[in-house]
Amino acid sequence: MAAGPPGSLPLLLLLLSPLCLRGRGQGFGQTRFICTSVPLDGDMCAASALGAGSAEELKSTVLQLRETVLQQKETIMNQKETIRELTAKLGRCESQSVLEPPGEPKGGGRKPGFSKNTMGDLSRAPAAETLSQLGQTLQSLKTRLENLEHFSRMNSSGQSSNLKDILQSKIDDLEKQVLSRVNSLEEGKFSPRNESEERGKIESTLTSLHQRISDLEKGQKDNRPPDRFQLTFPLRTNYMYAKVKKSLPEMYAFSVCMWMKSNASPGMGTPFSYAVPGQANELVLIEWGNNPMEILINDKVAKLPFVINDGKWHHICVTWTTRDGVWEAFQDGTQTGSGENLAPYHPIKPQGVLVLGQEQDTLGGGFDATQAFVGELAHFNVWDRKLSPGEVYSLATCSTKALTGNVIAWAEANIDIYGGATKWTFEACRQLN
Repeated sequence: MAAGPPGSLPLLLLLLSPLCLRGRGQGFGQTRFICTSVPLDGDMCAASALGAGSAEELKSTVLQLRETVLQQKETIMNQKETIRELTAKLGRCESQSVLEPPGEPKGGGRKPGFSKNTMGDLSRAPAAETLSQLGQTLQSLKTRLENLEHFSRMNSSGQSSNLKDILQSKIDDLEKQVLSRVNSLEEGKFSPRNESEERGKIESTLTSLHQRISDLEKGQKDNRPPDRFQLTFPLRTNYMYAKVKKSLPEMYAFSVCMWMKSNASPGMGTPFSYAVPGQANELVLIEWGNNPMEILINDKVAKLPFVINDGKWHHICVTWTTRDGVWEAFQDGTQTGSGENLAPYHPIKPQGVLVLGQEQDTLGGGFDATQAFVGELAHFNVWDRKLSPGEVYSLATCSTKALTGNVIAWAEANIDIYGGATKWTFEACRQLN
C-alpha cells in the first residue's frame, strides 16, 4: 500500500459509514467498510464520506492490491522452491565422498536458476575412471611429442629435439606414478584424501607439460593454415575451456557443425554452450552421465542419435529452424535423425557468451567439472541457416568445396583458451585425404 503524504500516518481504518453520517443527521440501513489513509489531525468521518463518493477509485485500489498480493505470493513460492533445491543440493554435497561417482541432476544435467561456484574443483570420479583419463592424457602427450619429433627432424632443430627428450623423460616419470597408483589402489592403501592429493599433484604436472608442449608447437603455426588446428581438453575439470571471441546474432535458423573425438565415460560432457542474459541454456550440446547426447534450445531438449564415444574422429552437424522447431542431426555426412517442436518460434537471442568445453550455469561461468568436455574438438562452425545434406557431406569428407561458417568460422584468431586447454595441428582431414 502506498504511503500517505508527508506529515501523515498511513492507517488502515475500518469505518462504519452510518456511524459518521448519523452525526450529520442522516442514517442508512446497511453498512460497509472503507479502507483509507487519514492524516493525524484529519476528520475521520469526512474521510469516510469522501471514500463513499469515490467507489470507482476504491475498486481500482482493491484490484491493484489484489494483483500485488498475487505477485508476492508467486515470489514467495519461487523462493521456497529455490530453498528446497539448495537444501537438496547441499545434502547431496555433504553426503558425497571423494570417490563416489556424481549423481545425475534432473533433466539431463540442466540446472536452471542456481549455480555453484566450483572454480578449482576437480571431477570426483571413481579411481578407475581417473586412471583411465590419465592414461588417455599420457597417450595424447606421447602422440604430440611424436609429431614434434617429426617436425624437428624435418627442420633440423636441435633445441626442439633436446626439449622433446626432457618432456619424454617427464612423461615416463608420470607413467611410473600412475602405475604406482594402480598398485596402491589394488592393495587398498589410498584413502580418499590421499587419492585427491595425488591426483592434484599429477594434474598439476600434466598441465605444466601441456603448456611446455604447446610452446614447442607454436613453431609449427607458421606452416599451417589458420583453420588447421584442434582444441584438446585432456581432463574433466571446471577450469579448462575455450571462449569464442564473437557472440551470436539473433537467429531464426542455424547449423552447427564440428569434428569431435572422445571416449570419456560416463559421457563426453559439453562440447559447447551458448548463454545469454537471463538464460544459461540458450543453445547447448551436452552428453552428461549415461544420457544420450542432447541439444538444448531455450531449455527445451531434443535427444540426438549420435554414436561417437569411441575414441575416433567423427563429424557431426545439427540444423534447426524456429518454424515448427524442426531439427536434423548428421553424423559423418549422413542424416541419422530428425524431429520437430524443439523451441518452436523462439529465435536464438544475441549478445551472449559462446564457450567450448564447458556448460554454463551463469553467463560466461558457473562451470561444473562433471559436465566438462573431455576429448578433442575442431572445425566448429556456425551458420544462420539450415545446410543442405550435400553441404554437410562436403564438410564431413573434408572437400575443398566445403563452406566455412558465415556466423562463426573456425580460426585460431577467433578463439581464446584458458586453464590448460591446448591447440595443436588437426589431423583428421589429412587421414581422410
